[in-house]
Amino acid sequence: MIRLGKLTDYGLVLLTYMARAHTPATTIVAVLRQQTQKRRLLGASVAGDLGESLHTARELSAESRLPLPTVSKILKQLLQSGLLVSCRGINGGYRLAREPREISISEIIAALEGPIALTECSTELAGICDLEQCCPIKENQRVINQVVRGALEKLSLADLIHPLRLTTIQDARGKLIPAIVSGRIQ
Repeated sequence: MIRLGKLTDYGLVLLTYMARAHTPATTIVAVLRQQTQKRRLLGASVAGDLGESLHTARELSAESRLPLPTVSKILKQLLQSGLLVSCRGINGGYRLAREPREISISEIIAALEGPIALTECSTELAGICDLEQCCPIKENQRVINQVVRGALEKLSLADLIHPLRLTTIQDARGKLIPAIVSGRIQ
C-alpha cells in the first residue's frame, strides 16, 4: 500500500487552512495603495503591514483540532523547506511563502516525507537496494515513479481548497484515461 504519513496528511490540512485565508498578492498591492493614500492624506507614516493574514500555531491547532506540539513540528518543517515564512513578535505567525496555486502537492509531500519514491530503486541514489544490479523492473519502477510525481506536481495547494473530481478523458488513440478536474474558477 502506498500511503502518506500522518504528519504529511496533517500538513496538507494545515496548509489548506492557510490557503483559504491567504490574501493574493494583487489584493495586497491594492490594500497597500489604499493605506498609503489614506496615510498621506492624514500625514501619517506610510510604513504598515501588508494586509496578509498570519497564523499562529495555537490558532491552527484550535482550528484543525490537532495537538499543538504536532502543529508546531509540522510548521517548523514547512518553514525549513521554504513553503512558509515566519514573522516574529507579539503579532507574529506564519504565512505561505508563495501563492497557493504556486505550491505543488509534490513539494508539500517532499518537505514532510522526503523525496517522492515508490520504491527504493525509484530514487536517484545508487546502492540502496541489494537487487539493484540484476533487477528486471528497475527502469519501469522509475518510469512509474515519474508518472506519480508528475501527477502530484500538477496539483497545487489551491486545488485542495476547491472540490476535486475524477473524470476520464480520451487520448489520441481513443483510450479513456483518468483525469482530475478542479472545481476552482480559472
